[in-house]
Amino acid sequence: MLKIDPNRLAAVQAAENAEQLWPSVQAAIELEHATIPPYLTALFSIKQGYNVEAATIIGSVVREEMLHMAIASNLMNAIGGRPDIDNPRFIPAYPGPLPMGVRSSLTVGLSKLTRRLAYDVFMDIEEPENPIEVPVVPSLGAAKTADTPEYATIGAFYAAIKQKLIDVGPAVIAGDPSRQVADARWYPATELFPILSLPDALKAIDVIVEQGEGTSTSPVDGDGQVAHYYRFGELVYGRRLVRVPEPPGWAYAGAPVPLDPAGVWDLLDDAKAADYPSDSSARVLVEAFNSAYTNLLRCLQLTFDGAPGKLDMALSVMVEMQLTAQKLVCTPVPGTGKYAAPTFEYTGGGLR
Repeated sequence: MLKIDPNRLAAVQAAENAEQLWPSVQAAIELEHATIPPYLTALFSIKQGYNVEAATIIGSVVREEMLHMAIASNLMNAIGGRPDIDNPRFIPAYPGPLPMGVRSSLTVGLSKLTRRLAYDVFMDIEEPENPIEVPVVPSLGAAKTADTPEYATIGAFYAAIKQKLIDVGPAVIAGDPSRQVADARWYPATELFPILSLPDALKAIDVIVEQGEGTSTSPVDGDGQVAHYYRFGELVYGRRLVRVPEPPGWAYAGAPVPLDPAGVWDLLDDAKAADYPSDSSARVLVEAFNSAYTNLLRCLQLTFDGAPGKLDMALSVMVEMQLTAQKLVCTPVPGTGKYAAPTFEYTGGGLR
């Protein structure tokens, strides 16, 4: 379970107005983004045509993490702030802790997909404070259980923001409505919508929390979709989560979720562009990937700076990143027995 420094929670609780909430909401944007490179690296490591169920699970989580980043950015604009995305400091150092002062032994890196990675890292990232104990049928090992919280949790952090918004009152939503981003072509209006009122803001936060953690009584969100924590559990335990008649009413007992190691590229862990010779194919491809990634951050900055139509451009850049990554991960790294991996580094080139 991710644990954040209680001072983060205290800063939210001590805020007296919207402006004093800006640093906390910016931290939330950074955290939502920080999960995307590790998840994408695992997704890109799957060879095309292999491990289709696993790729579908991870891809669905990545899509929703992008949604959560967009929701948090809309919230920042709604309370009169400005998301800070096009900035080298926006990208965390991998391997390392996630943003928002996470106090935990959890180290998040950029690695190929394994069941162990999904259990040790991805489920830890998404774990709610009180996860439902879901049995595994047939048994593949005990389901993950929660640690005793020693610090504030991410769920508690979002709950504190909700309460502070209520405390400040409806006037907290004073941002320019034209800076709100919503496009039903990419996300349904029930998930990504303009935050124009206090109820809108509270509903938006609920979308983030429930998609990641489920609810206190169910592993699915309000739309009936399996929450991220339990979706990664499907990867770990090799079975889809389904309803069963016995308590707690759910079990990893559905269709198999195979994970064939032969269908995963053996990537260089936690790679940097400098790890590849300057004249190598790997270096050319990784620099092209990083250029596209930087362009993505810049497109998102423009999108949330009052040009919502730039979301189309951002998603086009995502396709460019994917195509480059597909070439990158099947490129051998001489002398290592490994394959090249995306590095998610900010570059000086690209859009301005």
